[in-house]
Parts: sequence; C-alpha cells; structure tokens
Amino acid sequence: MYHKNIPDNFPPNFLWGGATSANQIEGAWNIDGKGLSDADVVKKADNHRSMSMNDVSKESIEIALKDKKGQDYPKRRGIDFYHHYKEDIKLFAEMGFKAFRISIAWSRIFPNGDEKEPNEKGLEFYDNVLSELKKYNIEPVITLSHYEMPLGLTLKYNGWADRRAINDFMRFATLVMTRYQDVKYWISFNEINTSSWGFHETGALEDGMSEQAKLQMRYQAVHHQFVASAMATKKLHEINPNAKMGCMLARMQVYPDTPNPQDVLKAQQMDQQNLFYTDVQVRGEYPEYMNRYFDEHGIKIAMEPDDQQLLKENPVDFLSFSYYMTNVVSADPEKNKQIGNMAMGLPNKYLEETPWGWQIDPVGLRITLNELWDRYRIPLFIVENGMGNLDKVSSDGQIHDDYRIDYLRRHIEQMKEAIKDGVDLMGYLMWGPIDLISFSTSEMSKRYGFIYVDQDDNGDGTLQRTSKDSFYWYKKVIESNGKDLN
Repeated sequence: MYHKNIPDNFPPNFLWGGATSANQIEGAWNIDGKGLSDADVVKKADNHRSMSMNDVSKESIEIALKDKKGQDYPKRRGIDFYHHYKEDIKLFAEMGFKAFRISIAWSRIFPNGDEKEPNEKGLEFYDNVLSELKKYNIEPVITLSHYEMPLGLTLKYNGWADRRAINDFMRFATLVMTRYQDVKYWISFNEINTSSWGFHETGALEDGMSEQAKLQMRYQAVHHQFVASAMATKKLHEINPNAKMGCMLARMQVYPDTPNPQDVLKAQQMDQQNLFYTDVQVRGEYPEYMNRYFDEHGIKIAMEPDDQQLLKENPVDFLSFSYYMTNVVSADPEKNKQIGNMAMGLPNKYLEETPWGWQIDPVGLRITLNELWDRYRIPLFIVENGMGNLDKVSSDGQIHDDYRIDYLRRHIEQMKEAIKDGVDLMGYLMWGPIDLISFSTSEMSKRYGFIYVDQDDNGDGTLQRTSKDSFYWYKKVIESNGKDLN
C-alpha cells in the first residue's frame, strides 16, 4: 500500500508575500518617457457596486487624451510607488516577505508598444526596484502583462484582436526576461480568463459591435495571448532553463443552487468556461467541450498552422491564480442575479459578504486547491487573495482591521488543510499588501493593504504610509511559517 507522510504545516521554502500591479501602484504616468496604457484612460466608477474597467470607447479615449491633469483617472497616480518604492519595499521586508509580485508596465519600456528601441529610463526604474528587492532577499515574481497594454497598440490595430500584437509583446517580453534573467518566477498574463469580459484584458475597443461579434473578437484575442504565452515560455526556458513561467487564472469556483441535476450541469458548464484557459495553458490544447460552445455561439478561431503544436510543446510550469469568492448558479433563468462588483451569481445564504458584495468562502479555497491539483498535477501558487474594505483611521491614529486578520486567517487555515490533502502549493501572495487603486472601480477607498496609504478617492492626501494591525499579524504568520495564526 502506497503511503506518504501527511505534512503538518507549510513547506520550509513556502513563498509568503504580497502582490501588486504596475498600473495600480506606480503612478508617474507622464514622466521619464512613459507612454499611456489602457489603464490610464479608465475613469473611476460612480459607485463601488459597479465596474468601470471596460467603460472605454473611441470617444472616451479622445476625452481622456485631452485631460492632462488626470484627476478623473486614478490609475495614472496610483500610490506613487514610483517615488516611494524604497520605503514600501523596506516595509515589506519588515513583515518578512519571501516574495513580492510586481508587473512591468509595457508602456514604460515601449511607450507606444511598437518601438524598436526601449525607453532606458523605464528600464532603470525596474533595475532599481529589483535591486532593492535583492537587498532584502525578497524573491520577485514578475507578471509580463497585468491589464497594461500600451494604448498606442489599441489605437493602432485594436490590441490583442490583431495577431500583430504577438510580435510587439515578444519584443517586450524577450527584452525584460533577458535583462532580468536571474528572476526565477514569471507570469505571462494576469487573469487571462477575464479576456472574455472585454477591453481591460484584450485592449480591443468594441464600439457598435453586436454581442456575437464581441464574443468572436474576445476569443480570437485570447488565442493570440495563448500563442504569446507559449512563445514567452519557450523563450524564457532558452534564456534561463531554471526559470519558471506560470499562467494566471481568476478562479471563480461555482456551486449549484440546488441538487437539481440541471443546476449541477449549469455549474459544471460555468466551471468549464473558467477552466478553459488553464486547460489550454497547462494541458497544451483546446478542450473538446469548447467545440460545442464555439459552434453554438458562431465563433471561429483563426489559427496559424503551427499554433497548436506551439501550445502543446510549451505548457506553463506552474498554475497561479487569484481567489476572492465563490459563485452560486441556477439553471432557472427567472432567478435574479446578485451582482456585487466582479461577483456575479445568486446569494449564498451560508456565507457573509464584503461591502463590495464578494461572498467570503474560506472553505471554497480548499475546494479550489484540491480541484486544480486533481485536474492538472502541477505546482499551484496563490498570487492574489485578500479583502477590500472601508478602513478608517481610529482616534489613536491607528488602523484596527481585525476583520481583515479574520478573513486571512480563515483562508490560510484552509490552505494548510489543502496541503494536508496532498496539494503542491508553492506560496501565498496576498493582494495588495499596501493600499492601492482598485482594478474594477479605480477607487482608493477599497483598501486591501497591511499598510495604509493616506490618499482618498480624489487623490488628496499626504501619501504617508502607516502599518495597520494586520501588518504585525502577518509578520508573525511569516515568522512562524504559518503556525501562529492568532
């Protein structure tokens, strides 16, 4: 009988840390030669129950280009990590970070996306950031594309909808992977499955398109990203055979509303729509179930003769994912949807929710880890998990965020259970270890961090950094390698 000792805790080399993206923290949108990215033309949402990241059109871009102050475009200012990176990384080191996830803004290196020569000032910034991380022995985890396509490529040929984007991306990816070839961990595309939602991931405008035409374009765009990811994986292994490339999924575990087989089938189909992307990037081929989906929606993917072989021969080395919530689905079209920001589904009476309507489900993380491990059998990496909340500075000048500690504790406990189940889990990078601009709404008031940043939704404030209660709690978690969660 085969038997293996059950681990009682996290492995000794577990990568504890935090995760961010360039467009949500850096700021400095118009200095040192940086070009505009798609994120720089996204306005702040009207309220935190709505999303604005895809509210972009030719007309709105024209308006954004005329706005030189950028007051209505919060991702242009971020939290000014561009000038505070030393201070921020020092705070991460104080918590004991083993790893820190960043992205490299493509438009900081190639301002329009298609230049033949890079912007050296942009590269110098990342040289300095990586040098600072090395100083504190913090392992960088670099995302090549985190909702940061150069706006120039959107305007030139509608972003990833055009296959020419692959060559521009590879020029960028090859440059940074070569320059930073000592970096061990890379991620090709952030939450690649959100390409089916629209502009923020595809960089493609959809003015006047029918719903069917939008679907066709989105799935064609993601095919180009699949090819680009496989090419980047191949190139990375040539540059440094020991480096690892991961894919990245916004994991949205789906539960059926009832045991009714129709509800169970509907949940399975929604899960397939989510896992299609990792099926391609991990298994190296389009899954059969998508044939029916494409046929029923009139979608025809244009492929070059070598595309399928390229995908097959260059799967990713690890599967990274974000986990914030689970969803409930019914086959009954009469049942109303509860829409809570990015959370779309029926209310789950067994779960609490955040102020943004995201249902809090720690056990769902264990379920997710087990299902992904059973399906793919490659190392898993949680590179986003956290709780956005309306943090307030108390009368004592401190931020007492017990609710965040409770949220993270319960999720880490379930990670430990998953490891006991036999899951190969590489690390846990909490989103966002420092308050930053929200991806979906461009708010500042949706705070995730262990570190409070004095800035409001209008960009007013001193930008002073203050450690919250959760800062000291997470420090204990890392010091004890996950044993001390009190």
